[in-house]
Amino acid sequence: MLHAEAKFTIGQVVRHRKHPFRGVIFDVDPTFSNTEEWWESIPEDARPRKEQPFYHLLAENDSSYYVAYVSEQNLVSDTSGAPVDHPEVIAMFGELNNGQYQLDVQMN
Repeated sequence: MLHAEAKFTIGQVVRHRKHPFRGVIFDVDPTFSNTEEWWESIPEDARPRKEQPFYHLLAENDSSYYVAYVSEQNLVSDTSGAPVDHPEVIAMFGELNNGQYQLDVQMN
């Protein structure tokens, strides 16, 4: 059985290693868990391996906000200290605190 340990955490701000976008992680899959159609849409020479964590991000670039699905090998920590402006960040996490977001959930 494959054991993949995530390098990044929920609420962490990261940026893509190759493409100009950044975001906050809101979910983690231990290994690839998207569709084969999505996988095959990536040029073969750029496809990351499936046997690694994949992260769901509330992402932003210079012109838009969106949800991204990114392999661990393509992410690096964003150390800018700047908040992520994606409109769903505040509702899901609240304010940035010391470079990290905390999930804004209430337990019963």
